[in-house]
Amino acid sequence: MTVADRVSEAAVTSSTQPIRPDTGPAAGHGAVAPGSARLALAVGALGVVFGDIGTSPIYTLQTVFSPSDPHPVPVSPDNVFGVVSLVFWSVMIIVTVTYVLLAMRADNDGEGGIMALITLLRRWGGRRGGRATVMLAALGIFGAALFLGDSMITPAISVLSAVEGLKTVQPSLAEAVVPITAVIILMLFLVQRRGTAAVGRVFGPVMIVWFVTIGVCGVAGILRYPQILKALSPTYAIGFLAGHFGVAFFSLAAVVLAVTGAEALYADMGHFGRRSITRAWLFLVFPACVLSYFGQGALILKDPANLSGPFFLLVPEWARLPLVVLATAATVIAAQSVITGAYSVAAQAAELGYLPRLRVAHTSESRIGQIYVPWINWLLLVSVLTLVFAFRSSTALAFAFGMAVTGAITITTLMFFYIARRKWNTPRWLLGAGAAVLLTVDLLFFAANLTKFVHGAWLPLLIGLTAFTVMTTWQKGRAIVTAERERQEGPLREFVDRLGTDPSLTVRVPGTAVFLNRGKETAPLAMRANVDHNHVRHEHVLILSLQTQPVPRVPPAERITVDDLGHAHDGIVHVMVSFGYMDTPDVPAALRLLDPATTEGVVDLDQASYFLSKIDLRCGDQPTMAGWRKRLFIATSYITADAAEHFRLPRDRTVIMGSHIQV
Repeated sequence: MTVADRVSEAAVTSSTQPIRPDTGPAAGHGAVAPGSARLALAVGALGVVFGDIGTSPIYTLQTVFSPSDPHPVPVSPDNVFGVVSLVFWSVMIIVTVTYVLLAMRADNDGEGGIMALITLLRRWGGRRGGRATVMLAALGIFGAALFLGDSMITPAISVLSAVEGLKTVQPSLAEAVVPITAVIILMLFLVQRRGTAAVGRVFGPVMIVWFVTIGVCGVAGILRYPQILKALSPTYAIGFLAGHFGVAFFSLAAVVLAVTGAEALYADMGHFGRRSITRAWLFLVFPACVLSYFGQGALILKDPANLSGPFFLLVPEWARLPLVVLATAATVIAAQSVITGAYSVAAQAAELGYLPRLRVAHTSESRIGQIYVPWINWLLLVSVLTLVFAFRSSTALAFAFGMAVTGAITITTLMFFYIARRKWNTPRWLLGAGAAVLLTVDLLFFAANLTKFVHGAWLPLLIGLTAFTVMTTWQKGRAIVTAERERQEGPLREFVDRLGTDPSLTVRVPGTAVFLNRGKETAPLAMRANVDHNHVRHEHVLILSLQTQPVPRVPPAERITVDDLGHAHDGIVHVMVSFGYMDTPDVPAALRLLDPATTEGVVDLDQASYFLSKIDLRCGDQPTMAGWRKRLFIATSYITADAAEHFRLPRDRTVIMGSHIQV
C-alpha cells in the first residue's frame, strides 16, 4: 500500500467515546462477584501499574549518597534524617496527593494520563480559555513526549539496578550484568502481545511477595535503629532544606527517583480503574516502600559503610541471591508499568490527531483500556536495549531519569488545576493555595534535575523534543491535508444529486462497488475519480463508513444502518457499519448482514469491488510548513496501519484510487 488514507485517523472509521473502565463484565459473559472482581483488578494493578514506583527503593538512597554523584550528599546523622524525611514527604505530596487524590479524578471516560488531560482541556477550556488553553495543550504534548522518554529509560534502569545486585553476591559477576539485563528485557517485550490482563495475573502475585518482602526487610532495618522513625516528621525535611540548602537542593535530583512511576499510575488508569489503583497504593504499596526507605536509612546511620547497595544489605548474606532474583522479577514488572502507559499515551495521541492511526489490539473484553500497540512495543524494545548497552549501569542512567519524571509531573499539576477551575468551578483561593504548594515542590525538583543536564539529563529532553516535534508536525500536516481533501471531495449529497439529474455523466456497468469513506458528508475521492475520469459507475454503489462503539461487541441486528441519500432508486446508498472494540472489523462479513430491501436491489458481494481513497503526499512550494517538517510528515505517514489488511478486504478485488496533495 502506498501513502493511502494515512493522513487522518478518521479516514475510514470514526469512534465514539470509550466506556469507563469501572464498567462491569462485557455482555455475553457471566457476571463476576463484585468483591472478586475488585480483588482481581487490584492484584492485576499490582502486577502492571506499581512496578516502577515499587522498585524505586532499590536505587534511590544508594544514588543520593553515591560518591560517583556529581553533587554527593555527605553521610551524617542530620543529612540521613533529612534525606529520608524528604523521600517520605515527596512521595506523600507528589504521589498520594497530586496523583492519587487529585489528578486521577480528572479522567477522560476512565482513561488517565497527560493525553486524557489534553482531551479534557479541549472539552472544558472552550473559547473562554483562549491562549491559555492552547499553551497548556502544547505543554501537555511535551509532557506526553517526556513520558515516552521515561518509558524508554525506566526498563533499562530498573532491570539494570536489580541485576547489579549480583555484585553484592559475587563481585566477579559484574561483567554478566549487561548481557543478562538485555536478555530479560528482550523476553519482556516479546510477551507484551498477550495483553496486560494476562501479564498482570502472572505479575500480580509476584508483586505481592515483593512488597511484603521489602516491608519486612525495612522493619528489620528499623529495629536496628528505631530513632529513624523521627524522620516521619516534616520538620526534618524542612530543616534539611533550610539549614543545608546547597546540599539538600542537589539531593533532590536523586530524591525524585522515589516518585518515578507516579505518571504511570495515572497513565495506566484505563487498564485497571481509579479505585483499584488507589486501594492498592494506600494499603500495600505506599506502606511497603516507606518501610524500605526507613530501613535503609537506619542501616546507613548504624553503619555508614553500607552505601553500596543498602537495599540488598538489609538482608543476611544467605538471602541476598534470592532477593536479587525477586528484585529482578519486580523490576521487569516496573518496566511493564511504563510500557502499558506508553501504549495508552500513543493510542490517545492517535485519537487526538497527534500521531498516525496505529494498529491497536484490544486484549480484554471487559476493559477498553487494555491494549497492545505493536509499533510502540518494538520502538521501545530497540530504544531500551540501546540505552542498556550505551550506559551500562543504573547509576549512569539515574542522572538522566529524573528530568523526564519531573517535567511530566510539573505539566500534569499545571493542567490539573486549570481543568479543576474550568470543569468543577473550584474556588480560586483554594486552587491558588493548592497550586502554590504543589508547584513549588514540583519546580524545586525540576530545577535540581537541571543541574544534571551535562551528566545525562539531556537525554530525556532530547527524546522528548524529538517526540514533540513528530507529534506537532503530524497534527499540523494532518490539518493541512484534511482541509485540502475536503475541498477535493465536495459534498456527498450534491454529488449524488448531480449523478441523478444528469445520467449522461456516466455509464452504468453491472456489478457492485463498495467505497470506504469517513462519513456521509463528503464524497469518496475514489468514487469521484471513477466518475470524473472513467465516466462509469456501478449498478450498485455502497458508500461505506465504519464506527467503533464503546462496547465489546455489537449484536448483528444492530450492526448496519442504511441511508438512501435522498434517492430511492438510483442504486447509491450509504451504509454505516458499527463494530465493538473487541470485534474484528471484517467488512465483507459485515456487509452480508445487509437486507436487499434497503440496498435498492440485490448486491453481489462475492464479486464486489472495494475502493479505497488514496492520497499521495508530496512536498509542495506552499509556505505551510518548513521543508524538513514536510518531509518528516510524509515519512511519519508510512507507519500507519494498512487499511485493506485492517478491514479484511479481499486483495484481488481491492482498488486504490485518489489524488495527489501537496503539503
